[in-house]
Amino acid sequence: MFKTRLLPLFLVLAPALCAQGQPPGQRFTPEEYIGEWKEVAVKKMREHGIPASITLAQGLLESGNGNSELARKSNNHFGIKCTPDWTGGRSYHDDDKKDDCFRKYKDAAQSYEDHAKFLQKPRYAALFELKPTDYEGWAKGLKKAGYATDPNYPSKLIALIERYELDKLDKGIDVAYMPRSTSSASTNKPTTTKPSGRKPGRRSESDVITWSAGRTVESFEGRIKYVTAKEGDDFRKLAQDLEMTHGMIARWNDMDKNAKLEAGQRIYIQPKRNAAKSQDEHVAVAGESLWDVSQHYGVKLGRLAKYNALSEDARLSAGQRIALKKPRR
Repeated sequence: MFKTRLLPLFLVLAPALCAQGQPPGQRFTPEEYIGEWKEVAVKKMREHGIPASITLAQGLLESGNGNSELARKSNNHFGIKCTPDWTGGRSYHDDDKKDDCFRKYKDAAQSYEDHAKFLQKPRYAALFELKPTDYEGWAKGLKKAGYATDPNYPSKLIALIERYELDKLDKGIDVAYMPRSTSSASTNKPTTTKPSGRKPGRRSESDVITWSAGRTVESFEGRIKYVTAKEGDDFRKLAQDLEMTHGMIARWNDMDKNAKLEAGQRIYIQPKRNAAKSQDEHVAVAGESLWDVSQHYGVKLGRLAKYNALSEDARLSAGQRIALKKPRR
C-alpha cells in the first residue's frame, strides 16, 4: 500500500468574489464553480457524511453554477425554501407558486453549512444508511424524500457527477480541469491529481492516506475509513486533527462523545454498515460485548441488536452465535 495526501484538511475559504457575488455580467463556468467550492463540499462530507459529489452537483444545478438570481442576491446555492422554524433572512421568488419564500444568507459558505444541516432532518435519514460512494442512491433518495419536485432531478444530478467526475472527491481524489481554451467550456475534461512517485492506475479503497495532522487513515475491508487511536486520545482530539465534529465521530462508533480512547483502538470516521462484508455470523468469546462485535466487523450496533433480539449493551456468552446480517425469513 502507498501513502498519498487527501484534499487539504483546512477549510480554504472561498474567495470574496464568490462570497459577495460576482461582478455584473461575469458568469461562472461549471469548472470554475467546482474549483471554488470543492474543498468546502469535502469538509462538509467529513463533518456530516454527505457525499461531496452530491453537494457540488446540487450546488451546480440549483444555483446555475452560482449564476442564478437566488445565488447572486441571496447567497442561496441550494434552493432551500423557508420553513416554519427558519429565523434567518428571507427573499421572495416565483417558483412552485408566486413569491415563494427562500432562505437568504450572509455569504455562500453559510448556504453550504445550512444545506448540510437541512439534510439532517428525519425525512432524509434513510440516505445516511447508503454507502458514502453511492451517489446514485443519494440522488434518487433526495427526490424520493421530497427535496425537489422535478421528476428528472436524480438523473440531472447523476449526469453532473459523472460529467465532471465528482465522485472522485468522495474517495479522497482531487479533481482539476484543463485551462479554458478558445473552444467551448463544455470540452473541458477533469484531471486527477496523482501523488508524486506513483505509478499510473486506479486508486483502491484500501489505500492508506496520511492526513496533514499526522493521522493515518485506513480503510476497513475496503469500505469504511478508520483511524487507530493513540495514547491520550479522545474524540475532541481526533476531531481537531481530522477537522470533523467530535460528536459525529462518537455516534459513528456508538460511544459517548466524552469517552476516553485506548491506544490501538479502531475508530471509524465514517458510518458503520448495516451488515458485515466478510461473513454472516460471529461466534462470541468469553467477556465479549455486542459493541465489541460491532466494532470488529464495522456493523452498526443498533442493527446487530435488532438482528439478534438483544439489547445494545448486551454481554455475550462464550460460543454464542451472533448474526452479522439481517436474518432471512
